[in-house]
Amino acid sequence: MKSSKYDTRWMVGVALMAAIVVLLANTPLGMIQLPVIKATTTHIPVILGAILFGPLAGSILGGVFGICSVVSNTTAPTLLSFAFSPFLSTTGVVGAVKAIWVAVGCRIMIGLVAGWLWILLKKLKFNDMAALPIVGFIGSMTNTVFVMGSIYILFAQQYAEARNVAMSAVFGLVMATVTGAGVMEAVAALVLVAVIGKALLRYVVKKTGAVHAS
Repeated sequence: MKSSKYDTRWMVGVALMAAIVVLLANTPLGMIQLPVIKATTTHIPVILGAILFGPLAGSILGGVFGICSVVSNTTAPTLLSFAFSPFLSTTGVVGAVKAIWVAVGCRIMIGLVAGWLWILLKKLKFNDMAALPIVGFIGSMTNTVFVMGSIYILFAQQYAEARNVAMSAVFGLVMATVTGAGVMEAVAALVLVAVIGKALLRYVVKKTGAVHAS
């Protein structure tokens, strides 16, 4: 009975975090429109969910984030939306599969990395206020590096054509996004995950007696 009650709490917690992901993804706070790409804060509840409920929960939340990204890029496309929406593929089925990886697969990796990193840091005896900002920063950079890295590997030619630049310039433009918008997103995640995560951890531990990490 206790185990069943705990699983119910886990499912309710993940569902609530998923609702927050969907809410952010459909408001200006979650998907910030930039001239070429959409910057995001939607990865923050994914990271928090991974910390609170484990890598599996983080993966589920990352998948929800990815689906929201597909919808957003399909209904309100930008210059690079072909890399995030299989419905806007310029290279047929192959391009559609690549877009699903960029939009959904890369976002699942946020939850996996954040969840397992949190478990590792706690095993290494990091206290919460040291571990939370590390996981926030790395989790956010996971999103940026996987997404932009995948775009570079899978969509370099289309990226160059969309930006009207030579292929030789693609790497520099990708790195500029990673070190520019990516680092800014990561710093924001560092602060927000540390502040919000501390309060949520206290609440979850009080209610369940332990942080679920499966």
